[in-house]
Parts: sequence; structure tokens; C-alpha cells
Amino acid sequence: MPEIDFNECFKALAGLQESETPFPWQEKLFQEFVQKRFRSTCDIPTGLGKTAVIAVWLLALAHHASKGTHYDFPRRLVYVVNRRTVVDQSTREAETMREALDKDIRLKGVRDALQSLGALKWDNPLAISTLRGEMADNGEWRNDPARPAVIVGTVDMIGSRLLFSAYGRGFRSRPLHAAFLGQDTLLVHDEAHLEPAFQELIESIAEEQTRCKDFLRMRVMAMTATARSDEDADLPLFTDKDREHVVVERRINAKKRISFHNVEEKKIAGEIANLAKRYDRSGKAILIYARKVKDVIEIEKQLSKNGLKVQKLTGTLRGMERDELANNDPVFKRFMPTFRNPSLTAESQPETVYLVCTSAGEVGVNISGDHLVCDLTPFDSMAQRFGRVNRFGNGDSVIDIVFANSMQENKTNSEVPTLDTSGLGNSNSEKSKKDQKTNKESPFVLSCIKTLHLLQKLQKYEDGRYIASPASLNSLPALERLAAFTPQPKILPTSDILFDSWSLTSVRQTLPGRPAVDDWLHGIADAEWEPPETHVAWREEVSVIAGDLLEKYKPLDLLESYPLKAHELLRDRTDRVFENIENISGRCPDLNAWLVRPDGGIEVIPLNQLVQRNRQKKPLENLANCTVLLPPEAGGLSKGFLQGDEEFSQSIRYDVSDQLFDQEGKIRLRCRLWDDDKPHTDMRLIPPIIDTLLNPEEEDDAETQSGKRFWHWYVISQSAEDDGSRTARREQDLNFHLESAEAFARSIVSRLKLMDAEASAVTLAARWHDIGKNRKIWQKAIGNFDYPERVLAKSGGKMHPAELGNFRHEFGSLLDVSSIHEFLELEQGVQELIMHLVAAHHGRARPHFPSEEAFDHNHMDIQSDEIACEVPLRFGRLQRKYGRWGLAYLESLVRAADALASQANDTTKIIKSAGISAMEEQ
Repeated sequence: MPEIDFNECFKALAGLQESETPFPWQEKLFQEFVQKRFRSTCDIPTGLGKTAVIAVWLLALAHHASKGTHYDFPRRLVYVVNRRTVVDQSTREAETMREALDKDIRLKGVRDALQSLGALKWDNPLAISTLRGEMADNGEWRNDPARPAVIVGTVDMIGSRLLFSAYGRGFRSRPLHAAFLGQDTLLVHDEAHLEPAFQELIESIAEEQTRCKDFLRMRVMAMTATARSDEDADLPLFTDKDREHVVVERRINAKKRISFHNVEEKKIAGEIANLAKRYDRSGKAILIYARKVKDVIEIEKQLSKNGLKVQKLTGTLRGMERDELANNDPVFKRFMPTFRNPSLTAESQPETVYLVCTSAGEVGVNISGDHLVCDLTPFDSMAQRFGRVNRFGNGDSVIDIVFANSMQENKTNSEVPTLDTSGLGNSNSEKSKKDQKTNKESPFVLSCIKTLHLLQKLQKYEDGRYIASPASLNSLPALERLAAFTPQPKILPTSDILFDSWSLTSVRQTLPGRPAVDDWLHGIADAEWEPPETHVAWREEVSVIAGDLLEKYKPLDLLESYPLKAHELLRDRTDRVFENIENISGRCPDLNAWLVRPDGGIEVIPLNQLVQRNRQKKPLENLANCTVLLPPEAGGLSKGFLQGDEEFSQSIRYDVSDQLFDQEGKIRLRCRLWDDDKPHTDMRLIPPIIDTLLNPEEEDDAETQSGKRFWHWYVISQSAEDDGSRTARREQDLNFHLESAEAFARSIVSRLKLMDAEASAVTLAARWHDIGKNRKIWQKAIGNFDYPERVLAKSGGKMHPAELGNFRHEFGSLLDVSSIHEFLELEQGVQELIMHLVAAHHGRARPHFPSEEAFDHNHMDIQSDEIACEVPLRFGRLQRKYGRWGLAYLESLVRAADALASQANDTTKIIKSAGISAMEEQ
């Protein structure tokens, strides 16, 4: 294959004009990737193409593929964005790159090189998936483990999956997500300084993988211009060569002029609104930031009262409304780069618009205002805000900063503290208890005071305003900048014991020593400046599944079948959530709520009891980091915000769980329908079918009450919400399915170049994984009345799980495999791995099968007991041998082959997709 011309190929991928060139840091990073060097930190200022790291990685991967040196270069790039991110710019840029791979002739060599990596021949060699927002994960990143992939997700979505605790996923799929995110990946953490706990966590995972000698360990790279450490300071990626680049020079020296305004603290919101009103006839896009939600609401109220066009953006907005705002709101679009046109005059511009934000508008969104008005926050937050005004250096922007008089007094009357090692407070002076009491938020307030002190050290323009360009901010002393950062949360240490406990995914009950992972993702912040939060959503099943039905249909199982998604959820401070729930309870005290605890457990409790219990104790203890599921008739929603005094309204969509679409926003991926209503043909029924009538003899009475009885839940075939191995649209014979799975497994391991023992185990496990389906009970449950003349692996959507009882076909497969002659001739290490891979291909055997599932009608109980007792011991041995993520990775290769075989229509498709000559004879 020809050499990869970085300049030309990068321009094609990034959509640069012929006269434009890559930034020097991008070419330097490419050369490091070519040498398989992975720096821990990329020190790139805001607005200078950080997401282009995706293109740089992709070109380096193509280079290694063309040279045959790709084995230990990561095939997947995981791009982690802050949880407050509103617009998914990273996915959009990746999609633009994929389109260029298809259309731009300059990228033919790159496309061919990438295409050679996949186990199958895909229309486009690059998979792209998003683990956030209203659009569902499309599953592309895990269909073919050998295919290059870009996965974009939030700290919560990626972090919980890495720790085998995937939010919104059942226990079956958690090992697969941990494996494909934690192996053969380059994890890029954008704005890493904002989530120091997560950065430390992923670094500890990478270190643990190195210690355990995982197969293809995860690489970690922090993207930030404001790092909390100087680990790579001696090898900066962003250098003087970048500063001399014409585009970089314009952006880092963009004209931004700061004015300060000090007022009484209670008047900050009013002063911000008054300053913003000065632009009412300017035709400009005015960006406003306030730290407190109540200030955002007050500012928006004052501006709207004057008839001005205003939109507010806070992290408390429900996911669906947040996505709609980012995609469709005309005010918000005025701040997007696609709208910016520096050639327009004030007269030709549309009318003035205002976007009022909390920190939700500070990160991960490529917006740019003409002017900025804001309150004072720590330095890292202010730097993010400044980066959202005159972002591309095409104008002359004014930044008005409003702060409390007390901060100016504290600054002038006392020595400004210097940096201490934790970044949490004063290290060079003793403060009296009286001072500590006066400063209730002392660490946070001190950071703000330090920031004020720093910003007033900036040089000035001729008009007396301070120069706030990125270059000017970067000239401030590094240690003083770090000292002015937001106080760092308490970061919890990891351990091999914790990693072990999180990996035990088949233990669904609360397990001592296995805490919820949230505190490891975000750290434990001081509640005074970062209070705990609670999520809220609305689901119809909360009202439908009540009374005795709760014994028949467990909420935990229902939420695993139809998991909560980001677009359904809103979040707010726990104390404010409690106040709103109090208001709702006052209107409808007897309605049930489902309280989903951080460990995944669910409690069904009437609202009045929930409120009473939290009045007796601190609500932060009972509701912090939980999710409260409300019935729609509880109301409490207004324009996407929690509003407890809002009664139920027919015009409001409360339960939006069915509003889950593919990443193009066109195809609905799941729905719930009553009685005879039918979904479109691509959907299949998922268990259970909910019968709201407990006693069929009372059928006549029940029909007169609601007119609804049977509730059917559907998921689109082959969607990511489905178990990939269960997505066959039509019947498949068992032998065909096993031969297909083996063929796909062979293709996968050959592309990944696994060692012979592991490659053999994966391939043979795929061949034998479903032989336990050759049972009368299983064939009857899928409606196969031709058994034993015909043995099916897939029913085409006719499975009736209730008829199976607790029988697990993979446990039956374990018993059958152990007596196969070919298996018995294998080396013991290969045998052991095959047994585990067969046992774990639906998420069990990590570490066990529950006792009620450890049986097989074709074997004696003593044989079943012997096999069941060996399962957890084998899991422990193999996890020590391959590492936690390494073993899960091997399991997931079998699961991927199984899923691909389930989706194959015929032998011809197998040959065409996998290119396996052995299948041609069949």
C-alpha cells in the first residue's frame, strides 16, 4: 500500500480548504503515533481543534495497517466528554470524517488500509457510536471487534462501563461493554481538568491492566490546556510553531476585553441582566453565565420581561428537551459556528439574542458569543467561559464580570493564598475560626478570590480593559493558575479488591464490598460548593405495575429489559429535588414512586412515605445519587424542568422512554404497545408480556375498568438495545448457526492475530456455545413443533421465556461440551478457557450460575452440581491469568461471533461477509 501523506489526508478528513494546513501539533502527534508513543497529556488550548485527535489517530492506524504493524496499535478511539456537554460535536466531526472516507479520492489508500483490518467487509471501514443523549447506541463499535471504531460518551457512560457497571444496561451486557472499551483502545479524556477523579481512575485502570498483563491494554490521554499536573511539561505538544500558524495566531490573540463590576452579592443577577440589556439593539449574540440556577432563572426573567429573545441552558433540563434545544432552537443556533459570519454588519444581523447558562454551557460545546456577561467563578471555569466568546478571533468582544463586594474586600485586605498540594485552601496563613465561619464556602470562595487577583494582573488595552485572549491567560504564572482552580474533590483510591468485586457481574444482589461506582467517577466534592444530585424520570409502568403485580413483574427486571436512557432523565440538586417531590406528594400522596439506588437496587414506595422518611433524616442521605421514577399522573414537569407544583397536563409528554431513535434521528428503536396494537415489522417482542389481570376469571370486570390488559414491549431487531445474539429475524437451524458462529470467530481472531491457544478456544467455543439448545424444553419454548427432526437455534421472534422456567441453555452446553471427543483431546488450558467462554456467552458465569439455574434435564443432578461448582473456580483462575478486562475481551469475541451469526440470513451472506473459503463447500 502507498505511504500515508499526512498533510493531504488530514485536510481531506478534516474538511480543510486547499490553502489551509494542519496545525503543527497535529502533525507532531501523528508522528508520535507512528512511533507508537502515547503521551499522557495533550496541552491544547480551547478552540484549536482538539477533536482533530480523532483524525490523527485514524491516519496513524491506517499507516500501521498498511505496514502490517497494527497489532499493538489501538483499533478503537474512545472520546470522553464532560457530562455537562450539550452538543455532541465530537460525533458530528467523526461522521464528517467517515463521509470523507467514502467520497474523497485522496483517502482511497487510507480507506483500503482500514478496510483490511475488519473481520467483515463493511460499506465503510469506520464504525461510529455514541453513548449519550437521546440517540441510542447503534452498536457499530462492538459488531466487529476488529473494525476500527470511534466511540463518544460521557464520563458517566464510559466510566460506569469500564467498571463493569454500565448505567442503563443489564448484567448480561456489562462485561462486553467493559471489554470493548477497556481493551485495544485509546481513551481520550477531553477537558480532563474538570474531572480529576475520572482521570485518576482511568490511569489506575491502565496501570492495573499493565500489572495483570491484559491482552491489548487501554491507553489513556488527557486533553486539556489547563492541566492540574505538569507531567508532560518538559515535552509540550503545543509549541511556538503552533503559535506562528496564521489560524492559531488569530485565535489565541483574539480581542477580548474584561471589565469588572462589584456589587452586593444579592444584586449579582440583577447587575448581570442590566449589563446584558445594553446590547438590546446590537444585533449580537450575547452569552451569559451564572453559577446558580436561581440566578439563571432570574436573569432570563428580567430579559424576557423586556421582550428580548432569550434561551436558558442548565444541567437541570431533561435530556430530551436539552437535545431538542441544541438541534432546533433558533436562539441557540445563533451561537453555533455554522451561523457565524464576520462579514455581516450590525444592520444586516438579525435581532439580539441571549443565551443564559450555568456550567452546562461551559464545556464540550463549540459555541461562540459576540460578548459575554458573567459572575465570578474559579479560574478553570472562567477560562472555559472566555473560550466561548469570540472563539475564532474574528471580532472585538467585551467581557463583563460581576462579583460580590466581599471578594474585593477579601482580596485587598488579606494576602492571597498560594498553591497547596491539594488545591483546596490556604497553605501560608492561619485563618481564625471566625473567618472560617464567615466564609461558609471557604475553599470555593478562596478560589474565586485567587481568580480575581489573577485576572487583575493581566495587561490592559488602551481603554483600560484587561486583555483576556488565550495567549494572555496563558502568560499568567502556572502555579497561581492551578491554585485558583475549582477545589479538587476527594479522590477515592482503587484497589485490586474493588476491581474484582465490580467484575462479578452475574451477582445481581447487593454485594458487601462492592460500592456504587459514582464516587470513583467524580470524586466526593464538598457539598457546600458542589451538592449531591438526584435524577428524576417518568414511567408509565410505575402506575401500571402496582400491588400484587409487583410480585409477578419485578421492577429490577423491567428496567433491565427497558432501561432508563439519558433523554428521559433530568437531574438537580438533591435538596431541590426533595422540595419538588414534597410539592408533588402534597397533591397526590398515595401515588407510588420507584427509588433506584446507586447500587441498582429498586424500592417501591408511596410518595408520602418517601417524603416523611426524608423529613426524619437528612434527604441528602436517602436521595443523593439516586433516581426517582414517577408515574406520569404525578405531573411535576414544565418545559423540561422539574416543577413540583405543576399538575398533570395532557399536553405534556412525561414518559418519553419510547422516544429513542437511531443516530440519524429517523428510526424509533423501541416501543410499548397495548393489546392488539402492532409495531413496525422490524421490531421483536421482548419478555415479559405484561398481563395486568392477575386473575383471568375476573376478565370481564377488568375490561370495563381500563380497556387495557396486555402490555407488549418491543425493540427493533439488531438495535443496540437488543442482545446481539437474539436478533435473528427468522428461524435458523442449530447446525447452521453454530457453523456460522465458528466461521465468524475464525475471521475475527485471524484479524486480531491472537495467540494460537486463545484463537483456538474462541473459535471452538463459538462452534459449541449453543449445543445446549438441543433440548425438548428449549425447542418447545421457541415454538418448534418439528423437534427432534429439526433443531432450531433461532425462533425468528417466537420465543416464550416463561415456558423455559429457569433452564439456561449455556449451562446445558457446558455439560455437553465436556463429553465431546475433540474437546477432550485439547490441552487443559484450552479446555478450561472454552468451558468458561461457553458458560459466559450470555453474561453468566461471572462468577457463577444461580442455584436455580444450575440444572439440565438431560443430565443427573450430581453431574450438574459438579459442573456448577467448578464455574466460579474456573472464572477466578482465568481472570488471574488474563486480567479482568482481558478475560471479558475473550468472552466478548465469542459473543460478537454469536451475534453476527444470528444476523446472517444464509450461507451466501456468510461467505460474502466473512470471506471464509471453508464455508463454500457447504
